[in-house]
Parts: sequence; C-alpha cells; structure tokens
Amino acid sequence: MRTWFITGGTPGGFGMAYADAALERGDNVVLTARRPHLLDDWAARHGDRVLVQPLDVTDPHQTEQAVRAAEDRFGGVDVLVNNAGRGWYGSIEGTPDEDVRASFELNFFSVTQMLRAVLPGMRERGSGWIITMSSVAGLRSVPGFGYYSAAKHAVEGLTEALRDEVAPFGVKVLAVEPGAFRTHAYASFADEAVNETVDAYLPLIHTVRSSMVGQDGRQPGDPRRGVRAVLDAMESTPPPRRIVLGADGFAAVREQLTDMTAELNASEAASRSADFPEGAQGTED
Repeated sequence: MRTWFITGGTPGGFGMAYADAALERGDNVVLTARRPHLLDDWAARHGDRVLVQPLDVTDPHQTEQAVRAAEDRFGGVDVLVNNAGRGWYGSIEGTPDEDVRASFELNFFSVTQMLRAVLPGMRERGSGWIITMSSVAGLRSVPGFGYYSAAKHAVEGLTEALRDEVAPFGVKVLAVEPGAFRTHAYASFADEAVNETVDAYLPLIHTVRSSMVGQDGRQPGDPRRGVRAVLDAMESTPPPRRIVLGADGFAAVREQLTDMTAELNASEAASRSADFPEGAQGTED
C-alpha cells in the first residue's frame, strides 16, 4: 500500500483525479489545498484512508508541516504529485514584475520546496515516485503566456536533472505534460482584469484571454483518463521519462520537435565549424 501526497486538490482538477485513482487502487492519500473545506464531503466518504491538509505551496513552513503530518499519519510519502499551479497571461515586456515573481513562486519554486521536503524520507527508504505536472507549454512556449511557459521550461530542466540524481536511491521521476484539459484552470480568467502594462500588446493579450475563457469547460482532455495514462506509465517496464497527455498536446509537441530537428540538421555545418580543427593545439586568435 502506497501513500500519495498530492498538491493542488481543487475539485474537478488533476489533483482530485489522482486522489481518486490512488484510492481505487487501495492506497492512502494526502490531498492538499489552499481551501481545504471544499474537500470536506469528499474526505468524509473515505475515512481514515484520506488526510486533507491546508497548504499554500508557496509557504515553505506550511509545506514542511503538511509533509510531517503525512509522515505522522501514514509513516511516509511514497508518491509525490507536484500538481499545484496556475497560468498567468501577459507579454514578456509588459507583465508586471510582481506577477512574474508570483508565477515563478507558484509554478517553479514551490516544486523545489516540495521535493526537498519529501526526498529525505524517500532516500532513507530507498524507494519513491516523483510525478511532476509540467505542461505542453514547458516544451513549446506560448505567446502571451511567456512567463508561465518559462516557469514550466524551468520545471522540465529541474526534473531532467533530478531524475538522474535520485535514481541511485531507488526514486523514480516522471514529467507529465498535459495539453488542454477540462479542469478549472481557466475558470477565473473571465473575472480577472487584464494586467498588461504595455498597450501595444493589448490586442494579443485580449485574444489570448478570450481564447482561454472560451475554452473553459470545453477542453478536449479528460483529467481522469489522463491520470489513468500516467498510472499505466508508472507501471510499465521501464517507465518513460515523460508523457504528453492529450491529442492536441501530442500534436503540438511532435510539431515542435520536428521543427527543432529540421533546424538543427540545417545548421549542422555551422555547429560543427565552431570546434578547434582536429589536431589543433587549442590556441585562440
């Protein structure tokens, strides 16, 4: 029996889908949320197998407290799902500094805090799983979502290095890159004012915002089916390093990689010309 620690437990989102899937497999679940009262009815249905914890993942003290509570209740965390996060739209030039920093605090730095909180226990036990919810935007940047894309690219780089660092301790790492999924990720955008400081980008930002608001509730991805795909990937031998979720996400990533490969090949001669000639002593002009 495993114990799952899942951040971002908003009803209807990926966090809840992971929690339900884990419970169906007979595991224990620690589900965290900034508004834990929204999970009261759900938790009551599962009794002692569930622990709901209040958690703002940008607060390191709360993170440590929540992990200690999980360890006290269930003896340790076997699977961490770093799921909490949200999007920020705005131009690179015109997004206010406070929004840039808030985006990275939530979408990147909170991930590092969670890792540092659970990894000591996993290393000591010699086993564990880290599931990092990235995004297709972590592989292909989206105009108007540049800072969100940058944070997810940072998560991708972190996860790539982490995978090799913790492998000797029996800890496995999987990056998950969803496309557009029918969660509540865009639900608040309709009520938020556009916070763009450079008027020249307003047409782009209004288009991005309208697109996201229009998609809300109609995204093609099903979180529960997506989670099943992740759990199947965890059980495969060997498990993949990453998995893209959703047909739209798959198409976008394949196009990105195809374009990158074509550009890399087209620049091969220039790339190779930058080395010292074979046999040279390494002197510079």
